Amino acid sequence: MLVWIVMGGLTVYAQEAVAYILKAKALTEAGKPEQAISLLNQALTVNKESRLYTQRADAFILKGEYSAAINDYNEADKLTPGSGEYGLSRIYALKGDAGTALYHLELNMNSTFKKGEKEILLDPAFSAIENRQEWRQFWKKEYYSMGEKSISEIEYYTSAGKLDESKDVLSELKKSYGSNPDIQYAEALIELASGKYPDAIKTITSLNASNPGNEKYLRLLAKAQTGASDPAGASSSYSQLLASGVADAGLYILRAECYDKTGESDKALSDITKYLEIYPENRTALSLAGKVEAKSGDNLKALEYFSKNLKLHPNDPVCYIDRADSYFISKTWDLAINDYSMSLDLNPANSDVWLNKGISLLSSGKVDDACHDFRMAFSLGNKRVTDYLSRYCIK
Repeated sequence: MLVWIVMGGLTVYAQEAVAYILKAKALTEAGKPEQAISLLNQALTVNKESRLYTQRADAFILKGEYSAAINDYNEADKLTPGSGEYGLSRIYALKGDAGTALYHLELNMNSTFKKGEKEILLDPAFSAIENRQEWRQFWKKEYYSMGEKSISEIEYYTSAGKLDESKDVLSELKKSYGSNPDIQYAEALIELASGKYPDAIKTITSLNASNPGNEKYLRLLAKAQTGASDPAGASSSYSQLLASGVADAGLYILRAECYDKTGESDKALSDITKYLEIYPENRTALSLAGKVEAKSGDNLKALEYFSKNLKLHPNDPVCYIDRADSYFISKTWDLAINDYSMSLDLNPANSDVWLNKGISLLSSGKVDDACHDFRMAFSLGNKRVTDYLSRYCIK
């Protein structure tokens, strides 16, 4: 079923809009714009939500129907001012109309939907006009404050693990601005990147108290809670994001991982199912579904997920490992050996697989073959194999 209840707090129409957006986005990404448009046509008969128009515009762009896309972005703008400006800028850039593209880009810069400089400069839609005089002239104007640029730098440095550089930028930023929410956010980024999860949680919780529901803060809080081994807290943060109508299917997988850690297998499987309704061939989701089923004791259902994953991704060694581990748990040694072997054909450097394959061989009475695998595991640095080598492979 396409439309599900995300959480309380949204109207039925808003819930349906998010569900349609997620499915349409997946269809567009899969190169099926006609299906996405058809789906959104249905949604727009009952709900005139700006994001439905912008999503349909994206599908029209993929089909090359720029006029239809322009109409949809304009409709989105009427409903939520500023929401369609960046899309309009992209379309006119694709058409080679630099003047109109930059007109709409400037409107975007002055809206609540303002895009970051890096995102704009890396957007291939603007490649057709980036060598034009109008484009160069446009960027001579300062659209970003020193604070915005510094925060962007800190986001980059922390994501790249360059903590010293990020701290230097923060130090300079504090000299100019003292303390404000943006600086607190930057501090939280650095605390998170430094592994200071309790400090990051404290900082972000303070920010969230003054600006509840802020998507950027909640995402950062969930990451910090996950790092602090607080999956219950992280699942609550992801629930708030979903309840607020954030159209990101990946949140279901992130919350499912939290539920899996807290032993709430039914909730985890419910979220994974929602995700698989949108991306039915996703390797990560199918793997997680199998692992959750295995933990809950349903190894047969787990095997169904793992086997489906292998059919879809036959060249992925992890998919073989997942199914092999399931056979291993049920002591179906020959099938485990076969899948571990297939995994090693694709990635012979996995010492844990050599160890588990060796244990499977040993359990099947094939001691010499098992010792070969134990030695391979040891040569790759696996110390857990030492006991097996001393007990079974020293003559």
